[in-house]
Amino acid sequence: MGSAGTVAELVQRQWGDHRPGLRHEGTVLTHHQVASGAAARAALLAELLPAGSEPHLGVLLDNTPEFPLWLSAAALAGAAVAGINPTRRGAELARDILHTECRVLITERAHLPLLDGLALPGVRVLVTDTEAYAALLAPYAGAQPGDTVLKRPAPATRMLLYFTSGSTGAPKAAICTQGRLAAAGRSLVDHFGIRHEDVHYICMPMFHGNAVIADWAPALSAGAGVALRRRFSASGFLDDVRAHGATYFTYVGRAVQYLLATPERPDDREHPLRLGFGTEAGAVDAARFRERFGVRLVEGYGSSEGGAAIQRTPDTPPGAIGRASDRDDLAVVDPETGRERVAAVFGPGGTLSNGAAAIGELVNRGRTPFEGYWRNEAADAARVRDGWYWTGDLFFRDADGFLYFAGRTEDRLRVDSENLAAAMIENILARWTDAAAVAVYAVPDPVAGDQVMAALALRDGARFDPEAFAAFLRDQPDLGTKMAPRFVRVVRSMPVTATNKVHRVGLRREGFWSGGPLWWNGGGGAYEPFGEGQLGPLVREYEEHGRHDLLSSHGGGF
Repeated sequence: MGSAGTVAELVQRQWGDHRPGLRHEGTVLTHHQVASGAAARAALLAELLPAGSEPHLGVLLDNTPEFPLWLSAAALAGAAVAGINPTRRGAELARDILHTECRVLITERAHLPLLDGLALPGVRVLVTDTEAYAALLAPYAGAQPGDTVLKRPAPATRMLLYFTSGSTGAPKAAICTQGRLAAAGRSLVDHFGIRHEDVHYICMPMFHGNAVIADWAPALSAGAGVALRRRFSASGFLDDVRAHGATYFTYVGRAVQYLLATPERPDDREHPLRLGFGTEAGAVDAARFRERFGVRLVEGYGSSEGGAAIQRTPDTPPGAIGRASDRDDLAVVDPETGRERVAAVFGPGGTLSNGAAAIGELVNRGRTPFEGYWRNEAADAARVRDGWYWTGDLFFRDADGFLYFAGRTEDRLRVDSENLAAAMIENILARWTDAAAVAVYAVPDPVAGDQVMAALALRDGARFDPEAFAAFLRDQPDLGTKMAPRFVRVVRSMPVTATNKVHRVGLRREGFWSGGPLWWNGGGGAYEPFGEGQLGPLVREYEEHGRHDLLSSHGGGF
């Protein structure tokens, strides 16, 4: 079977394949039924889209069979899917739909309240779990792949309009063409040896690129099956894996922490799962996951924008993501000057000893596969400057060219004139056995720069022991003198985004304090409860340096 240049070709290949192809709860569709259902929806879409409009549809669904069916339909029709985030509300939700010029919106009854009162002129709303929807589809039941196209599918045909996280400003809709999505799927098939008998478990939300690009696309490319979970559930994860015979899944770091926080069971290793692929799990959690569940987690690097690729090779050192792919010229540079950072120097135990000099922003100085944002020239210009693609991510590189992830650029801290990466500190704090989840972010220093704040979610039954935590910090050989948290917040559960990533933006907005237990290190190495007695002196310290406005702007009840 030759390589497909478009997603449409991959969907067409399913025709006549009567093996199980799509599983969800009690529903099982064969690959042939998926292709047939996609063809019917492509024909319906051609009837619904007004002449002259952009061939765009929005999908506001949980992970139900309708989501991959409409992705497949869009591919056949030469249309593009905008994944609509159900955690968005009001004007922001309407903005996402209208900005991507969706004239058809696919949703379900559970999400109809989100649309109440929204002005969506010219948008036709289809509600999948209704009799009216079934009646609308019925006349097209005999359609076959290729019967109806809005635009003849080609590698350059737009396929996805997937929104970025929107941590700074309004979310941007990254463009992904059929050619890039098909190539991404094929690359993962080759890299991981995915077989047609595999089953890919999709528990990450399909409105986000992680699930579609790294899970659905390689399954489609290999002819493998897909099993859907409506929404991620840590408690239901292993039961789903066993029920569906799942062998592969994608993750984000917080989801792995949720899974590790579930009660251990004697049968934790009794399942067919062999591989997890994702981002930001951290070396500590990845090792714990493999020890407990017997499953290897492979850290990757990528985004909906696709501007830079890192390939993992068999000789990739622990903690590294991999090397630059052959087509990329990746460098770690000072984000202000563009000068390349020095190679990382590792001390005893593999600890990074020159982080301030080695950590910088990852850029692609070669030809980038970045295809732009939908109608956002300013964002395009910010991403590609002077011919380089700026990822917005922090990395460091060792002397052999292996790249290590160090966080997002917005997660940088500057403490006593030294640049620090929040992810590096988080990886160290994650070793503390009482921590179920860790997030590190900056709060303003009273004089200049930042101080380190750590938010900790504790494991069931654990309590924060300040002496034990301070002793743990003293024992970490790679915890630099500027890296120890000045403040520690104990949170009941770590706030997460709709894509199960730690909601660092929300934590930064809350700043110092949001009413929960807060501890601080006054400079002697010991952590003490922060209460009303310390509030006055701390506020005065900021007032003396003219920075009281920073306290109020960072929340925390000041």
